Amino acid sequence: MSNYKIATLGSHTALQILKGAKDEGFETICICEKDKRRPYESYGVADYIIDVDKFSTGFFEIEQQLIDSNAILIPHGSFVSYIGHERMKDIKVMHYGDKHILEWESDRTKERQWLLDAGLKLPRVFSSPEEIECPVIIKFHGAQGGFGYFIANNTQEFYERIKKYPNNSGYAIQEYIVGVPIYTHYFYSNLTGELEVMSFDKRYESNADSIGRIAAKDQLDVEIQTSYTITGNIPVVLRESLLPKVFEMGQSVVEKAKKLVPKGLYGPFCLEAILDPYLDFYTFEISARIVAGTNPYTEGSPYTAYKYDVPMSTGRRIAREIKTAIESGRLEEVLG
Repeated sequence: MSNYKIATLGSHTALQILKGAKDEGFETICICEKDKRRPYESYGVADYIIDVDKFSTGFFEIEQQLIDSNAILIPHGSFVSYIGHERMKDIKVMHYGDKHILEWESDRTKERQWLLDAGLKLPRVFSSPEEIECPVIIKFHGAQGGFGYFIANNTQEFYERIKKYPNNSGYAIQEYIVGVPIYTHYFYSNLTGELEVMSFDKRYESNADSIGRIAAKDQLDVEIQTSYTITGNIPVVLRESLLPKVFEMGQSVVEKAKKLVPKGLYGPFCLEAILDPYLDFYTFEISARIVAGTNPYTEGSPYTAYKYDVPMSTGRRIAREIKTAIESGRLEEVLG
């Protein structure tokens, strides 16, 4: 293990990833944009900090340093957002997880087909604004933390609200399901073939979660429009009778992924769903890597407490998997 280091971008879930790696005995590297290193210094999770001007361009300028350090790179949402799934394929440093699966995550058409083929229930999608016949949510492509998402009730409302986003990179028009958002955090080990449910969260979205403090009349008077930019994450403990369905959904997605990309989906991933009043899950998205909703569980969750005798965050679970792979001579199996 002393021959390897764990590295990630200083954003998203970096504190958790680096802390988990140190708990498992690794040295750690944090790649930071200039003037954003302070949290990683303050919390002492990074043994080495490398500064870049911007993630989008600077990462490839310092990649050789990572290679020379025998670093293993852990992807998270900022990789998808700043570097993009296409350029992820150009990364030469050791990388945990199959990079090809990010293409299926980033393309909403491919993502939908993947989830449907896995047998999951999904909200309806509309191919054009003219087809809108019920409340819909418009989601822009890419990992942007919900920025710009908006609700429309009809075609005319859609065209009025889309004017605010003239430079959007494409969008999906999705049926708006009324229910409770439930985000399930999984971990699949391709070393043992075991699927784990690590934790759950719901997102605190601005201004969707604060707008209820304003009277409906006042909302109308000042023309407040709901937005869904994620500002934080709230822990959730799910009704226990729903756990079998949660395992079934995750296993189906993993099995289908084995047919899509060379090594399939492994490590951390998240199914993002709405639980309706009939206790049916409508999955609207998958994140094929660690999600920020795992951040409340740096000391583990109620679910990991059942399985592990130490605090097991998702970040630490990644590091433990890599550690196991190194010690058993199977590191190549978890790199992609």
